[in-house]
Amino acid sequence: MGERVVTVLGAGSWGTALALVLARSGRTVRLVARSDEQAERMHAARENSRYLPGIRLPDNLIVTANTAAALQGTVACVYALPCAAADEILPVLSEGDYTVIAACKGLHPTTLERTDQVLARYIDLSRIALLSGPSFALEVAQGQPTAITMAASSIARAEAAAALFDDTSFRIYSSDDLIGVAMGGALKNVIAIAAGMADGLGFGHNSVAAAVTRGLAEMARLTSACGGRYETVMGLSGLGDLVLTCTGELSRNRRFGAAIAQGSGVEEAVEGIGQVVEGVRTAAAADRLAVKLDIELPLMQMVHRVLCGSVPLQEAVHGLMSRPERVE
Repeated sequence: MGERVVTVLGAGSWGTALALVLARSGRTVRLVARSDEQAERMHAARENSRYLPGIRLPDNLIVTANTAAALQGTVACVYALPCAAADEILPVLSEGDYTVIAACKGLHPTTLERTDQVLARYIDLSRIALLSGPSFALEVAQGQPTAITMAASSIARAEAAAALFDDTSFRIYSSDDLIGVAMGGALKNVIAIAAGMADGLGFGHNSVAAAVTRGLAEMARLTSACGGRYETVMGLSGLGDLVLTCTGELSRNRRFGAAIAQGSGVEEAVEGIGQVVEGVRTAAAADRLAVKLDIELPLMQMVHRVLCGSVPLQEAVHGLMSRPERVE
């Protein structure tokens, strides 16, 4: 492992939480912040006061804004920035020989690419891994027991990437289904927006349970159509992440959906969350994929149509409930 240095790009809540897990494994961790000001503030306070206040950064976790310096001698780079920043950042990672672990979840609304496909435009497949599963950043940072999935082109590569996170509170299962893991992590955010909308409208547990269950069916349908495996959708990176994101109070996408249902506009709701809401872009991509692949995704497509303003929310609810009855 050489110098045992791991670099984490992105000092938001998730990037900082993963940096903490890696630091607990005894590695030197370089956490790359978006600016010198943010890096200096975190270094001086020894905490990420904006996203994870009160959780101390250990001495082997170094915060910097210098990406090039942070990548020198690294054995792996964890990409924990929003998917939207990938085209800007990934070219910087193309020349190395270290593993690149993507910890973001989404589908590109224009190209319809999954996270692994976006990475593969710049990085050889043998260097790519995806980390995805039910994992709120705050609970990971606190060291609460978490189970998650690492996917790569082979089980051996997935296991090698997983071995970097040698923390007994952070259990990683390996997979060679990059498509299934990428799709599950992306699509569950769209369903979480729907679950949040149900909450925001004052509906009860029945409605949320229906959204989760029918949403899971849509996730499986689209994942299979894209070449992913059904059993992956039923695992941590699919069903597990879906349940967490649709029911947990810390879920950004769920809180965003609730804000929309209570009358906020999309931009206002995102601003209120204060972080990227990946489900908005992914809903647009899912809608286009449904048309392209000629498959039915009524819940996900209706979420997109509500968000883009083409269908009022109450009309969307009526439209979903009045669809012809069918065999489950």
